[in-house]
Amino acid sequence: MKKTAAWLVRYALEQLKVTHTFGIPGVHNTEIYDELENSDTIDPVLVTHEGYGAFMADAISRSSDSIGTLVIVPAAGATHAASGIGEAHLDGIPMLVISGGVRTDSQFEYQLHDMDQHKMLEPITKKTYKVTTYEDVVPTIFDAYTEATTGEPGPVFVEIPVNLQLDKGEVSHLPTYQQPAPVLSFDAREAIQKAAKLLASAKNPGIFVGWGGVDASQSLTLIAEQLNAPVSTTLQGLSAFPANHPLHTGMGFGPAAVPAATNAFKQCDCLLAIGTRFSEIPTGSFGVTVPENLIHIDINPAVFSKNYPAKIAIEADATLALAELAEAIKPLGSENQQAAIQGKIAADKANYQKEWLAHDSKDRVNPAVFFNALRQQLPEDGYVIADDGNHTFLSAELMPCLKPRHFFSPTDFNCMGYAIPAVIGCKLANPSLPVVGIIGDGAFLMSQTELFTASNRGVGAVFTIFNDGDLAQISQAQKTPYNRTTCTNLPNVRFEALATASGCQYVRIESNDDVQSKIAEALSLAAESQPVVLDVNIDYSKKTRFTQGIIKTNLKRMKLPTKIRMISRALWRRIS
Repeated sequence: MKKTAAWLVRYALEQLKVTHTFGIPGVHNTEIYDELENSDTIDPVLVTHEGYGAFMADAISRSSDSIGTLVIVPAAGATHAASGIGEAHLDGIPMLVISGGVRTDSQFEYQLHDMDQHKMLEPITKKTYKVTTYEDVVPTIFDAYTEATTGEPGPVFVEIPVNLQLDKGEVSHLPTYQQPAPVLSFDAREAIQKAAKLLASAKNPGIFVGWGGVDASQSLTLIAEQLNAPVSTTLQGLSAFPANHPLHTGMGFGPAAVPAATNAFKQCDCLLAIGTRFSEIPTGSFGVTVPENLIHIDINPAVFSKNYPAKIAIEADATLALAELAEAIKPLGSENQQAAIQGKIAADKANYQKEWLAHDSKDRVNPAVFFNALRQQLPEDGYVIADDGNHTFLSAELMPCLKPRHFFSPTDFNCMGYAIPAVIGCKLANPSLPVVGIIGDGAFLMSQTELFTASNRGVGAVFTIFNDGDLAQISQAQKTPYNRTTCTNLPNVRFEALATASGCQYVRIESNDDVQSKIAEALSLAAESQPVVLDVNIDYSKKTRFTQGIIKTNLKRMKLPTKIRMISRALWRRIS
């Protein structure tokens, strides 16, 4: 049979159950877009910028069974998309990037968009592919999908030259896709038995879970209850363990964690770590104390003993490993001596709430008041997506997440501008569920053009601006050592005018008195398929435990001359 590569791309994406593609058509991919228009199952979404399209694709992968997919032009499309691809790469999120390519049958050099995309994208993808024959189109996309979704997930890149899209070529057959099933190796099974004995014999076991364990919540809960062990999460793994469980403590477990986590893990003598790299953010700038008895489960063996040595390393899919670990622990019982741990966690959480609610926010909105009202009004299966900034850690500390995959945020690569497009992607994937973005005003300004996409698509979601006029996380970090803020004060923006121009509804929360009614109004408008910009006059004057902790940790780690210089400069500037 004779088919164009564009037709074959559509066929392959339909076989993979892709629901949406994101991107901008250009001369090197219009044939693919024309084919996507013919699909009954794929919805091609026009974005205002390929980087934001990548964030939308990222959210599809995080919040649904489909893989987020980009269809972009070569060169500029790839460089624009690179931030979102890089975010997915460092966060371990599967993504399929389909790009057009220059003609491979031209006699001329210096074609439009002619560059080596593969060299550029090599550091931020798992693998890149360039199709050279019609016969290879479908198998290559299938192989790329398998690469993206097995092992540690991540983005893959496939270049389809435009001449193959335009002309028909011979194809012998059309394969169907079969996903390989994950299995536990013999070595993993053996290590799990050893881990079970070590955990059961521990006096003060603890559990630390990242995004890699997000689909193993049921087994994780069972293990925590068997051991009566406190559970903390990474920032990315916040949704991996329900925040309303009495053994949930919060994000992290060192000096930069909330009191419930810091106190519960003080005497930890055996730590079960699942699907985490022990990277900078969840460890509070590497300020945690990890016990000698560290059991580390991860699908990527390269992460073992990188920052903290593992006594037992288990290379495995967390869902399979934890199910087997729960069975292995069951007959062993537990020697845990933390009988009162659940009561202590509850008391620490209650006291931290009181501390926040007692904070005088004057004429601004207290973050705890806002998040309490949002949690009360948002159903358990509502999604919350935070951008990168001070609001990220406020969300982590004050907004309980109750369902797996229902909270996410850019981590490690830490792209500002993530949340507006991610909210759109999440809502497209979950049209019947409420989706709320928590977005700093600086991050909001980065990707606000996608409000036009939300309006055009009738995306009924709430885009919450935590509006204080600063790049708050960096501004707070500047004030301590520098006693000044440089390039962190934002221009005065009329967000109401921006919302109106993009066709979105606008709601303003001026003070604590407005919080309940205005959140209700925003959620009600969003339920009518209207995008809503919720502008919150937020108070950032009280620092999160995360910010306080990392400042102390980093200051303590500095060399003495640097420490003296920074402290002296800060004191002098305060005096003068």
